[in-house]
Amino acid sequence: MTRVYLEIGPKKVFACSVEWPGWCRIGRSEEEALDALMTYAPRYRVVAERAGLVFEPEDPVVVERAKGGTTTDFGAIEAIPSLDAEPVDETEAGRTVALLGAAWELFGETTSTSPEELRKGPRGGGRDRDKMAAHVVNAERAYARKIGVRHKPVREPSALAAMRADLVAVLSRPSDGRPPVPGGWPARYAARRIAWHVVDHLWEMEDRRS
Repeated sequence: MTRVYLEIGPKKVFACSVEWPGWCRIGRSEEEALDALMTYAPRYRVVAERAGLVFEPEDPVVVERAKGGTTTDFGAIEAIPSLDAEPVDETEAGRTVALLGAAWELFGETTSTSPEELRKGPRGGGRDRDKMAAHVVNAERAYARKIGVRHKPVREPSALAAMRADLVAVLSRPSDGRPPVPGGWPARYAARRIAWHVVDHLWEMEDRRS
């Protein structure tokens, strides 16, 4: 089965895969969010196959509902479901970093082949290519602190590679489900949040570059 949890905000709902970090979509209701998740399965398959994994999802089964908030309604995941407190074994950790690495690769490739000026979004807004890429990196640096990875502002490709290597070093280790630093995030949630942000902007750039 395809295990999914729902993050329920006041006005919007996210449907997020438990086993496939980054595969999360939003809707105005539980049904709409689940439909959106499955609609994007072919696009997520590109990420999974780049990671060397077979991706053949079945019908989604909701295993948990978590309370979201204004960030959910804004369009970003924020709730940490209780299932993220479960231990992460070596196999899951390996799959996770493979998927995260694939998302990074695909985002980099899409950035390098996209025009600087992207088509405006549905409400006439949205970042252009370089600002979007910088936004992804800056958010990642903030997320990294939640698992004890601290880096100065990333200004060079070598600095980005070093930060991501440190992220992989933490996320590739088995975890007992507790945050690795006080006040931080469990490893499973951190991986999902980082992967979701990369994949979400990957798909946005793909949609807006033509």
